[in-house]
Amino acid sequence: MSHTLTLAHESLIARPSGALFWPERRLLCVSDLHLGKSERFARRAGTLLPPYETHETLLRLEAEIEATGAGSVICLGDSFDDAASLDGMEESDRLWLTRLIAGRDWVWIAGNHDAGPLEIAGSHRAEVRLGALTFRHIAEPGAQGEVSGHYHPKARLAGKAWRCFLADTARLILPAFGTYTGGLWADDQALTGLMQPGALALLTGGTATRAIPMPR
Repeated sequence: MSHTLTLAHESLIARPSGALFWPERRLLCVSDLHLGKSERFARRAGTLLPPYETHETLLRLEAEIEATGAGSVICLGDSFDDAASLDGMEESDRLWLTRLIAGRDWVWIAGNHDAGPLEIAGSHRAEVRLGALTFRHIAEPGAQGEVSGHYHPKARLAGKAWRCFLADTARLILPAFGTYTGGLWADDQALTGLMQPGALALLTGGTATRAIPMPR
């Protein structure tokens, strides 16, 4: 129960997981994995969170790769919670990530939390342009055919908060894919100032992606 949308004449699929799939290119795109967030909290502040978020995030990422048959993956920045998070990963999780990358065209886009995990396989870019679409971490005003992340958008429905895509005719903002990530309400001025009137919020979670008018 995914939602198909068109951006710059390209057909894209917003999946209930929060991942984006481009069938024509067998390309899977995810944003804001924030791997190692619990380790970073413990390292910097002594705050102990259940240390399972990296495993959980990788489990869901692997499931999306298998479900879509993706041959290419783009991670839209903030893949690691900070520059030291890759070093703090459990060896088993680091090997798991290496296996996921193997045999695929894997691109790490630099985010504001990390400059890109340069010690790990894959290519490392500030942004990527494929056909009419541009993939970057933070949306730029006036952009066309843009796919970005950064804001972790969320919206309310039936008294519950849902991570969501934001979509209009010019751009698509992805929800955070990482397990331990907060969010910015879709009616925040930072998002309403970017999105056109008539934009949709595509709510993720569970078995379906549900489209509602973007809250303003």
